[in-house]
Amino acid sequence: MLSLTTHGIHVAADAGARQGIVRVENGTVAFVGRALRGPLNQVITVRSFADYQSVFGGLWQPSTLSYAVEQFFENGGLKAHVVRVANGARPATIRLPVDGTQSLVLEARCPGTREFLRASVDYDNIAADDAESFNLVVHRVRSPGSEHVEDQEIYARASVNPESSRNISVLLADSALVRLRGPVPPRRPKTTDRGDLRAFAAYEASSPDGDDGAPLTDYDLIGSATERSGLFALGDQDDFNFLYLPPLSRDHPVGASALLVAARLCRARSALLMLDPPVEWSNATQALLGVRETPYASDQALMYYPWVQAYDRLRGRFEQFPPGAAALGILGRLARSGEPWSPGQVDEAPLRPGFRPACAIPEEQRARLASAGLNVLQAVRAPKPLPAQTLAGPRASVAEWRYLGRRRLALQIVASVVRGTRWVLFEPSVPAIWRRLGRQVGEFLASYERDGAFGDALPGAAWFVVCDERVNPPRANPLTSVLFGYTAGREGVWICWLLTQDPAGTRVQHTSLNQLQSAGGRPPMDPDFDVATLLQDHFRG
Repeated sequence: MLSLTTHGIHVAADAGARQGIVRVENGTVAFVGRALRGPLNQVITVRSFADYQSVFGGLWQPSTLSYAVEQFFENGGLKAHVVRVANGARPATIRLPVDGTQSLVLEARCPGTREFLRASVDYDNIAADDAESFNLVVHRVRSPGSEHVEDQEIYARASVNPESSRNISVLLADSALVRLRGPVPPRRPKTTDRGDLRAFAAYEASSPDGDDGAPLTDYDLIGSATERSGLFALGDQDDFNFLYLPPLSRDHPVGASALLVAARLCRARSALLMLDPPVEWSNATQALLGVRETPYASDQALMYYPWVQAYDRLRGRFEQFPPGAAALGILGRLARSGEPWSPGQVDEAPLRPGFRPACAIPEEQRARLASAGLNVLQAVRAPKPLPAQTLAGPRASVAEWRYLGRRRLALQIVASVVRGTRWVLFEPSVPAIWRRLGRQVGEFLASYERDGAFGDALPGAAWFVVCDERVNPPRANPLTSVLFGYTAGREGVWICWLLTQDPAGTRVQHTSLNQLQSAGGRPPMDPDFDVATLLQDHFRG
């Protein structure tokens, strides 16, 4: 049996079908906030502000989310996942009369005052002796009384018979527009009276009993894990690179409790949390003092300064806005020109026309802010671009992770390997699978080496993969683990992770081999390198 060795991985030619790992995208942002309309606690993907308007209704003064998404795309954003949350919003209802005392009551799936629905009942093509069946048509229209239909659902031969497979409660379970409120009446609703004979068809409009709810609180943003609401609605969404929570309202920033949950979600999803600076940081001196004392310093977070001035189309004047959304749009724009870690790639660009910083930052202050982990937005391109920083600044857990581009490289690698190796959950933890997994991860890291992501490391010494009995010791419930890493640009210093695919949830542990490597004098890919001793606490758990 033919075998080969690549970076310490022993691979058999018949190890199994080749499965390539695909790099995850690097410019997708998740937004969570209040919107004018649209589904609650669902992830909706939009690629332009027009997409956002069609689902969530466009700009709305109480919605800082709507302004954030607009500014994101106006500054070059690529793709956004949007989750609408609300505080006590109620849906509008439609009553379809059965007789003088009973009605079939429908309520909108999407709560709020801007969900305009109408419904119609007829008996067309229903047998004369069938007193239980009816046809139901539901429309979403642009405005009350409008004939501009934005969405439509038709339920032919619906029934009020509880034993029927076409019972109306069963049919509406999958509706995106309405659901039942209360029980199904024992008799079918009457045909809808057209009223105005000039109308094309008869419809019963929704009542004006919807409610947009109160301003958001931190608890609305956090949501519930069991109900999969708020931030927890993003639980199965693992393809976003940044998370941004717009302020609760124009005068109330997001609180510490919501930011803590958001930070944990970002760590689990290999994403970065965008934070806004307090509006009280009115000049560079205050910002420098503030960022040095911020409790959110982390290489999994970033912040841009200062606030930006942009035209508010609803108020008809320029207003100040938090900078996070515009900065994320700039990062998305830069993603079009190459990976953030690419040689020569600059991760600094000016704001688009129509935006300007709320205060001027002198060049010497810009450098001091950057060294502390605070990036500066500018109206024109800087003569000497500075590499973007994570909020950890000089306090980063890994020295090179103070730089945003290098941190994004690490997160992209981890997220890609996690997504691309889930197939091992359906395979036994045996040597043949270990070899196949090791080769797959090795080929993926080799692609980054060819692209120059690991700097000037010597060929064969830029990355490593260990996937054998050292990281897969005998266990009661065998799981498959792989240890992989790449050079940090300094001899003998590695950035490494131990990945275990577990049906209960993928476990990714950032670890350090440097101390053990220095003591043993052997590289991590050496078969005699004592990985098991280093990771014994992990295996014991």
